[in-house]
Amino acid sequence: MTTLLTWHIGTVAKIDPETDVLVGEWLTLSDVAARLGLPSGRVKQLLRDRKLLAVTRDGTLSVPAAFIDGDQVVKGLPSTLTVLFDCGFAEDEALRWLFTVDESLPGTPIEAIARHRSTEVNRRAQALAF
Repeated sequence: MTTLLTWHIGTVAKIDPETDVLVGEWLTLSDVAARLGLPSGRVKQLLRDRKLLAVTRDGTLSVPAAFIDGDQVVKGLPSTLTVLFDCGFAEDEALRWLFTVDESLPGTPIEAIARHRSTEVNRRAQALAF
């Protein structure tokens, strides 16, 4: 069973298997810490601050690999997560939206963010709130 971890309120919500498949590659928190060159406590702080999302998969916390670019969090991701949460998205909805193909981008929102198009992605996310 895969569940979405909600750090800020301390509960765990379910994530559907289809979203798990959409995401594809996952990293453990240890992997994220190693790639970012940070202690694991700092990675947990990034999760609490909603700069990253993590899920529990087979008992291990995991972050989508697409959220990490080399030794940093993908530039623009934290602001997009803030927009999504401010628009009322739950964590599982935000994750699904980031990894669902949008032909007008083209590709997925996370791919567009990685290509430094987060402003365009944020506009689309804001429009969904209305």
